[in-house]
Amino acid sequence: MSDLDTLKHDLKVLVIEECDKDMEPSEITDDEFLIGGPMDLDSLDALQISMAVKNRYGLRIEGGPDARRILQSINTLADAIIHHRPE
Repeated sequence: MSDLDTLKHDLKVLVIEECDKDMEPSEITDDEFLIGGPMDLDSLDALQISMAVKNRYGLRIEGGPDARRILQSINTLADAIIHHRPE
């Protein structure tokens, strides 16, 4: 498993835990919509995910268009974390 695959798996686990979903990471595809998609996540879930990502990866996800773009899918979230540069 590559570093990127490991990151995506870890993000799926994070989403499942933070949003209290009863599912396996393998049930989430890398490109499915997180918020408003098949997992039925909402803005409170987005906040939970954002806080967990900040705590674990140091990436602060601000509200608005940037948050919607970053939290679109596991792929976009992983990409944002990979390209995040600590200040």
